[in-house]
Amino acid sequence: MKVQTGLRINPNPPLLSDEIIARARKLSTPLLSDVMGCFGAMDYTIKSVSPGMKVFGTAITVSLRPGDNLFLHKALYSAQKGYVLVIDGKGHTKNAPFGEILARAAISVGIEGIVLDGVARDRAALIKLGLPVFTKGFVPTGGDKDGPGEINVNISCGGVSVAPGDLIAADDDGVVVVPRDRIEQVLELAEKKALQEEKRIQDIISGNLKPSWFETKWQQYK
Repeated sequence: MKVQTGLRINPNPPLLSDEIIARARKLSTPLLSDVMGCFGAMDYTIKSVSPGMKVFGTAITVSLRPGDNLFLHKALYSAQKGYVLVIDGKGHTKNAPFGEILARAAISVGIEGIVLDGVARDRAALIKLGLPVFTKGFVPTGGDKDGPGEINVNISCGGVSVAPGDLIAADDDGVVVVPRDRIEQVLELAEKKALQEEKRIQDIISGNLKPSWFETKWQQYK
């Protein structure tokens, strides 16, 4: 670990296995959030820059000073395929720490996607490039490159705690964080729920509209 003037720059966490990522890709953020007790989902304002974008990968966390992106540069250049940059921009909306130039660099590095609690810029270019970027919105204003910041420490992003190495799943419904020590359990539960929901859909198609739990729950209102 490198420590400089009280700032932490920690090594990147081990990548999650290809098997874990492949299993996660077959699921959705609602399924993952449901089996975690409806927790783990970031604030609704953090959305993809374009419909249809999905990202599944291992979190590299970055804490920025509002309006600055020096430590984002450092984290990006140190990353590789399989990682998702999760950036605590402190919800700052006056300056954009991420845009086309960094998106092109991220694609060259092989980064799976970007999740930013803040705003980006160059929306048209980001849509054209196709890199999965999840952000609170867009402004044209750039930011500083002075720091300070931290890399691979526990952060808060979109109201959710994120640790380096957590599983990040994002799609049109938003972004969900699965703690690394719960990944296997959560995937198993989500896979079972996916099968249950598919059966429920088939029941509805067959004309059986009411779920099995409905009458019991409804008794309290009779």
